[in-house]
Amino acid sequence: MDAFTPQQTIELCSRIGTKKAHMRLDKLFLNSCMTGPLLGFGCAVLVSTNAAPWYQENAPGLIRTIGALMFPVGLVMIVLSGADLFTSNTMFMTTAFLHRRVCLWDVAKNWVVSFFGNLAGMLFFMAIITGYGGVFQESSDYTEAAVRIAVQKAHNPQWHQIFLRAIGANWLVCFAVFISISSREVASKIIAIWWPTATFVALALDHVVANMFFIPMGIWCGAPFGAGYYIWKSLIPTLLGNMLGGGLFVGAVYWYLYLTGEGGVELSDDGPYTMTHAERTKASSSGESSPDEKV
Repeated sequence: MDAFTPQQTIELCSRIGTKKAHMRLDKLFLNSCMTGPLLGFGCAVLVSTNAAPWYQENAPGLIRTIGALMFPVGLVMIVLSGADLFTSNTMFMTTAFLHRRVCLWDVAKNWVVSFFGNLAGMLFFMAIITGYGGVFQESSDYTEAAVRIAVQKAHNPQWHQIFLRAIGANWLVCFAVFISISSREVASKIIAIWWPTATFVALALDHVVANMFFIPMGIWCGAPFGAGYYIWKSLIPTLLGNMLGGGLFVGAVYWYLYLTGEGGVELSDDGPYTMTHAERTKASSSGESSPDEKV
């Protein structure tokens, strides 16, 4: 099979998390800002596919499926361009932390910078490109679709329901990223990303970065609530649920299954991973016990 094994894949996730921990903050923030518009394009396509009132009444499953099949283009662009998505960083950084390659400060720093970078980029895309650009003002059907999606995500469900849906959403998103890392060819990576991502969209689960487009766009178009309601009712439970879904159900679980009690993990193009001098120095200065030199 021309792919990395699950053990090799989670090893690569740990290495990616280690690399992200040592990334310059200005580059991390800019890379995170670029993620917003890339995912925003997929979100905007999903809104446009929902602007079909007759089908919403008579065949809602069909419209949801069409939107779900179009949405993954955003995550494909993010993964293939190396942009920083907060929700996938929950998997990378958790794995690297549990593997004792980074400290808790590294994890917190990465999550805070990537989260606010994603937020800044998405709000820019929502306001400038689709808002002032009038993308959804050609017809009242588009405006109504934007409002309807925002209401369905932030107004209709209860707080705990949004939290639980968010666990499932990032479980699928991080698993999509996980199996894309196991793939070696670009076409295989695209296929690996597409179907888990389409699944979470078809199930109407909640992704905190995607909702940074859907709900502010709905507010822009006249949804019956404001920014404070969005933060409390949607942003907070979705954020917490996504962190749990990606960090625990993918990062921690696969770290425990494949990296605990094992020797060095060899990849096809190199031997077992050896910590750099800078990484060993950082681990020792943080006061944590350093892992074995070979993981």
